[in-house]
Amino acid sequence: MEKVDKSARLQYSTKMAEDFPENLSFAGREFHKRFPMRYGENPGYPAAFFAESGASGPNMATMEVLQEGTKGLSYINVGDMDLGQRLVRKLTAIHPRLSACALIKHEMPSGVALAETVEGAFEKAWKCDSLSNFGSVDVFNTPVTESLAGLLVESARNIEVVYAPDYTPEALAALAARKSLRVIKMGGRIDEPSLDNGLEFKRVAGGVLVQKRFESRIGSSRDVDAVSVRKPSPEEVEAAVFNWVVACFTRSNAVVIGQKDKVHGIGSGQRSRIDAADCAIRFSRRGYGPEGCVLASDAFMPFPDVVELAAQNGITALIYPLGSIKDQEVIDRANELGLAMIITRRPGETDSERSFLHR
Repeated sequence: MEKVDKSARLQYSTKMAEDFPENLSFAGREFHKRFPMRYGENPGYPAAFFAESGASGPNMATMEVLQEGTKGLSYINVGDMDLGQRLVRKLTAIHPRLSACALIKHEMPSGVALAETVEGAFEKAWKCDSLSNFGSVDVFNTPVTESLAGLLVESARNIEVVYAPDYTPEALAALAARKSLRVIKMGGRIDEPSLDNGLEFKRVAGGVLVQKRFESRIGSSRDVDAVSVRKPSPEEVEAAVFNWVVACFTRSNAVVIGQKDKVHGIGSGQRSRIDAADCAIRFSRRGYGPEGCVLASDAFMPFPDVVELAAQNGITALIYPLGSIKDQEVIDRANELGLAMIITRRPGETDSERSFLHR
């Protein structure tokens, strides 16, 4: 059996040769090959990373590989790093004095937290869902310290990549002890502008889909409103904004539950919104639990079922966009249950923000 197992594992260590051109031209910009990858999303398929010429600030074009590890950066690693960096950049803009940590798996958040210290942010994020966080790409908005590095190299966590603005010399020495770990430095401070052409591309058979990159306009209590009889407390509004930001970087249908400093549960990529809510609540019980949380939904509520499920599990408030023909029925049910309903638009506006993501 052991002989078979070793043979099966070879496909994950075998590098695929690629013969892609050195430069690509698309949408009026030039992209140059930065480095080849072991393989693409799956073994047996070649892949490479191309950096956009002229891109600047903290983004994938400017990253610096400090420790390549035994495997090198993978196709999925870079996607995880990009999503994590964009998430912690948004959180840093809202909370510039706090350390932020985002743990990413398969281009989705699996643990996110804020704290006074980088060690505290990591430990809170890890405890959100340690099962899902196993093998994660860990992204920070502040330098990695020696004490944090000691946590990151623990073998039980199996962390794949650490990505941060900087590292202390002692931290780099500690991280080097884990030979498989990839250590990447951001090209600039997290609060500096990240500049590229601002377009997103998705390849489809026979063509390319192009869109402008989504940037949530919600960053404080001034950007939301309440439509329920019970108005949310300041702490609930702060939690609503935090969890809405995380939902913006979570595959739709997305439901995120948590408090103002940490996520408790994430339901992502579900076809039904009630299933996404059920997953978020169920996964939260691996860690902090759903009680006292705010629930963020990336799109409107077509039925009152999510509101009812939230109330049954001790969730006190929701943030979501209006837009369903049953909006009033959903709000009325929330009023009956004593929940606060926060909507993703400023007072006096007519259009709510939604945050679909399908990467």
